[in-house]
Amino acid sequence: MTSHTSPHLQHYFVPQPSPYPFILSGGMFLLALGFILKMNAFAPGPWIMLAGAMVILFVVYNWFGKIIGENQSGSYKEWEDQSFRYGMIWFIASEVAFFAAFFGALFYVRNISVPALAGMDPAFSLWKDFTAVWPSAGPKGAAFTPMGAWGVPALNTALLLSSGATLTWAHWGLLKNNRSQLNLGLLLTIVLGVTFLGFQAWEYHHAYTELGLTLGAGVYGATFFMLTGFHGFHVTLGALMLMVVYGRCLKGHFTVERHFAFEGVAWYWHFVDVVWLGLFILVYWL
Repeated sequence: MTSHTSPHLQHYFVPQPSPYPFILSGGMFLLALGFILKMNAFAPGPWIMLAGAMVILFVVYNWFGKIIGENQSGSYKEWEDQSFRYGMIWFIASEVAFFAAFFGALFYVRNISVPALAGMDPAFSLWKDFTAVWPSAGPKGAAFTPMGAWGVPALNTALLLSSGATLTWAHWGLLKNNRSQLNLGLLLTIVLGVTFLGFQAWEYHHAYTELGLTLGAGVYGATFFMLTGFHGFHVTLGALMLMVVYGRCLKGHFTVERHFAFEGVAWYWHFVDVVWLGLFILVYWL
């Protein structure tokens, strides 16, 4: 019986055994151990954290470089491409769940906990003068001024939305095999992302030094910095990934038919854009 399966689908690349997973686990252990020691005021803590971070960077650089080399050598075909796509989809799904948990915490605090504390019978309440007003530091949090929506946050929203547009424009250039459009679009996306991070750093400095909005500013301060801080961390990772993809584009990597690394990073960046819209509306605006 003759098989009609594509020759590419009959192929599956099996890599050689690698020490990188073991080394990466060691680096993550050192990073966590150093953090725990630092939190408990042990002097070696920061140095152990630094060692762990250096091990992780070493593994990421070499492991990803090996994968890129395997891809450029033609080892990967349709099966590997599908595998990478499924992996990226599940990764982004886990990130959706991660941020959903924090948005859920914000909803619970704002719509359930704060009204419940304010509505308690004064005869049994420890905080008789507490009112259900949001933003709130909670019954015992430090006083603060909330971050307004129509300053730097609105500007950062425009920056991230623009970066999504420039990345899409770059993708169109890749699909048309227009390398100059691809490279320019990617460069603009990176510049917009880094500018966003710069404004967020300024915003944090402003919050701490002028608004009294810190992690110690009660429940609003905690949720504000957890949500915006983790988002900023994701923007940083996305910008680094875009830089790697940009470097590969300058070297002539990717074709019209095969460019999953570009698409995977683009999916991640658009996800980060959508999360920011939720943050702007639910944290800054409403």
